[in-house]
Amino acid sequence: MAELESLETAAEHERILREIESTDTACIGPTLRSVYDGEEHGRFMEKLEARIRNHDREIEKMCNFHYQGFVDSITELLKVRGEAQKLKNQVTDTNRKLQNEGKELIVAMEELKQCRLQQRNISATVDKLTLCLPVLEMYSKLREQMKSKRHYPALKTLEHLEHTYLPQVSHYRFCKIMVDNIPKLREEIKEVSMSDLKDFLESIRKHSDKIGETAMKQAQQQRNLDNIVSQHPRISGGKKSKREFCASSDLEVKNTSPMSEQDSGILDVEDDDEDEEVPGAQDLVDFSPVYRCLHIYSVLGARETFESYYRKQRRKQARLVLQPPSNMHETLDGYRKYFNQIVGFFVVEDHVLHTTQGLVNRAYLDELWEMALSKTIAALRTHSSYCSDPGLVLDLKNLIVLFADTLQGYGFPVNQLFDMLLEIQDQYSETLLKKWSGVFRNILDSDNYSPIPVSNEELYKKIVGQFPFQDSELEKQPFPKKFPFSEFVPKVYNQIKEFIYACLKFSEDLHLSSTEVDDMIRKSTNLLLTRTLSNCLQNVIKRKNVGLTELVQIIINTTHLEKSCKFLEEFITNITNVLPETVHTTKLYGTTTFKDARHAAEEEIYTNLNQKIDQFLQLADYDWMALEPGCRASDYLVDLIGFLRSTFAVFTHLPGEVDVHSTMSGKVAQTACMSACKHLSTSLLQLLLEAEVRQLTLGALQQFNLDVEECERECPVTPCP
Repeated sequence: MAELESLETAAEHERILREIESTDTACIGPTLRSVYDGEEHGRFMEKLEARIRNHDREIEKMCNFHYQGFVDSITELLKVRGEAQKLKNQVTDTNRKLQNEGKELIVAMEELKQCRLQQRNISATVDKLTLCLPVLEMYSKLREQMKSKRHYPALKTLEHLEHTYLPQVSHYRFCKIMVDNIPKLREEIKEVSMSDLKDFLESIRKHSDKIGETAMKQAQQQRNLDNIVSQHPRISGGKKSKREFCASSDLEVKNTSPMSEQDSGILDVEDDDEDEEVPGAQDLVDFSPVYRCLHIYSVLGARETFESYYRKQRRKQARLVLQPPSNMHETLDGYRKYFNQIVGFFVVEDHVLHTTQGLVNRAYLDELWEMALSKTIAALRTHSSYCSDPGLVLDLKNLIVLFADTLQGYGFPVNQLFDMLLEIQDQYSETLLKKWSGVFRNILDSDNYSPIPVSNEELYKKIVGQFPFQDSELEKQPFPKKFPFSEFVPKVYNQIKEFIYACLKFSEDLHLSSTEVDDMIRKSTNLLLTRTLSNCLQNVIKRKNVGLTELVQIIINTTHLEKSCKFLEEFITNITNVLPETVHTTKLYGTTTFKDARHAAEEEIYTNLNQKIDQFLQLADYDWMALEPGCRASDYLVDLIGFLRSTFAVFTHLPGEVDVHSTMSGKVAQTACMSACKHLSTSLLQLLLEAEVRQLTLGALQQFNLDVEECERECPVTPCP
């Protein structure tokens, strides 16, 4: 058994030795490890030593066999060494020369290396700049846009810069600075755009007057065009319009009326300008600041803040616009400027309403208009109440109508303005009545209270054209001849017509029906007759220095004016096209007015006669103790009868009266005679019954009886029944 193991160990050692001989030195480690792992380490070393000795013997044997070749090789090697030394010297020399020559190449290579490095750096820099330059360009563009106040494009550029360009180069320090500045730039854009908006608001506040004036001119042009279109059918149909009727009637009278001068034409556009196009509000105002600011605040998410600020500022401006100047009532220009500012304000707001989405809405605008309407109406009521010139009131009415039409064209309700115009119409009537009161006073004061003489047919037709008078007997008389009335009759008649014209002018463009216009004119005319003209006539009649001749002429004049009332009715009917038979049509009270004036004149005649009689009776100086009567009537009574004779001769001019020495059939003459005789008889009786007369003689009674008989004899001078 031991022998078997010994054999196995020897075989294993032999294998290991072969592996050592055949294996590469780098891989011999595992083989040696197996030797050390075994228990026969000593024996392996012995075998290894034996194997080395065998190889040494073989090497020695081989060397002995090749010794001569070795010697030859050494000899050759020595020869080669000399040649090698020469070669070495040549190589060294060549190397030295190469080194000398290569220094420039090395320098060039270093330079090339540096250039390549720089080239790589430049390429990298170009790549980085390619990313950074758009950022810088966008930032430069942003600053340029802000400098040129193009804030909305600047905001768009800022958004593009922030979300597109900066993220690509966010690791650079300058980009971080830009990122930090973005909120500041946004705030700067916001502040600058708000500053532009404030400038815009201030600008439109200053220019509201011009904007409103332009809008009202447009409305006036449109109204003129509508009037031309509406009047054309009437012209072709041959019917007279109200304006045409007034124009044709104006040819009949002289321009002596306070309203006969050319109308103010405050709102008329000149013919030369009718064809010119009036610019709109958008042509006068640059709304871009509003749009830009709205877009900017919308992009910044602050639209509600902007809307609130805009509306708040415009409300403040509205309150300023609606505050009328203290002297607005003095001139029409004051009213015009006030209206222009209001119209300009709402034209701008209407334009903003229709060109922006939600900056202002209809509810906001309606609220502003309600406030404006109430303040405007209150201001007009206050200031118009100070106006005493009917011409100014009429011009104000025309201006208010144009103001209302202009705003109505923009969709604002204006019914309250037209209702207020009806209130102003009452004031207008009062100013007309005051003015015509002065006109009537001037006419009555300047009248000579004598029948109008005419010397030829032309003058006769002129008077008849001014006043509706027809008398076939007078027409047959040869020239010269006289009208029974004085000059104040045609003048008063024509002034009444002019008053009607003035009332009609106010009713134009008020959207009233013909019935309403007719009622308004008739009521105003009734006030003119019953109050103004009646008071003027009463004042003339009650004057202290008025004579019986003037009173008689007043009676004649009022009689003819009373007869002309039916022509005034027809005149109003022709103007308003409302028949008198229409239900609720107001009747003229002219007949009553002139009757009252005539009765007052008659009463004044009776009173004056009685006063004159009293004055003559004061001259009576009876000697109640006379023994014998005189041979004739008392002197004072003779003078009194002479006065009465001349006085009653005046009544021959009364319509329907006959010669004074004939029976006077007129009621005035009869009443005057009866009043005078009654007053005379009563006064004579009172002389006898005076307390101072305590006793009297027969002679005194006989003298008194002579005076009474003289009165009876002269009684035929009067038509006393």
